[in-house]
Amino acid sequence: MTDASMPSPGTPRDVLAGLGDLTRKVRAAQRGTWFPLLLMGLLTLGGILVGRFTTEVETVPCPTGGSCTLVSQGSPVYWPVGLALAYTATAYFYVRRSRSRGVGTPVRPYVLTGIALVALSSATALWTLRHGIPGPGEQVDLWGLHLDPGSGVTLFLERLAGNATAVGLPLLVLARVERSRALLLLAVAYLAVELVPLPTGWAGIPATSAWASLPHFAVPGVLLLLGALGFRLAEPTGRRSAA
Repeated sequence: MTDASMPSPGTPRDVLAGLGDLTRKVRAAQRGTWFPLLLMGLLTLGGILVGRFTTEVETVPCPTGGSCTLVSQGSPVYWPVGLALAYTATAYFYVRRSRSRGVGTPVRPYVLTGIALVALSSATALWTLRHGIPGPGEQVDLWGLHLDPGSGVTLFLERLAGNATAVGLPLLVLARVERSRALLLLAVAYLAVELVPLPTGWAGIPATSAWASLPHFAVPGVLLLLGALGFRLAEPTGRRSAA
């Protein structure tokens, strides 16, 4: 009987270092941040064209006398359907990508959160508009709360119930599951753009113009597209080719 020496597997520190390196490689292979950002950016810019072709300008009596101009823009189905399709396409992209690389995908929390918040935002919009667009001086009905349309709280809640909830909050979830500080910063910047309104008339477009929605959608849309471009360029060349 002879004794044979076996190769040492290394110190526990070496094993942990190798495991940490493998974990980072797997997370890098799982990431596809640029794709949902691209879809959301295109969808946001598409809102400009939807507003352009759905603008209605109406003259109605003012509560204090005289006449007021009431402007409505947008489609009640564009955002719910568009966002649902975008989240579905994102799920398909991540699953296909993970199968081609032999790794798992962390996208489920992002997609489920996004779809749930899209449903909540859509329900809020339908509740608010169930009696039609509020006229001049009329209160806004938000889940039974009758709010002053001109108050800062009402304007903030309206912005929060829109893309800040349906797009921005899911991006925070995606930044968490992908462990991406860059995406976290982008999500915070996006929420700031959506929740802190730009000065009225900064683009020189009157409220009655068919292009009045351009300032509202152009800034967040371009931000998302620039983020998509940045994350795409940050991927290693081999990963971009495989995608």
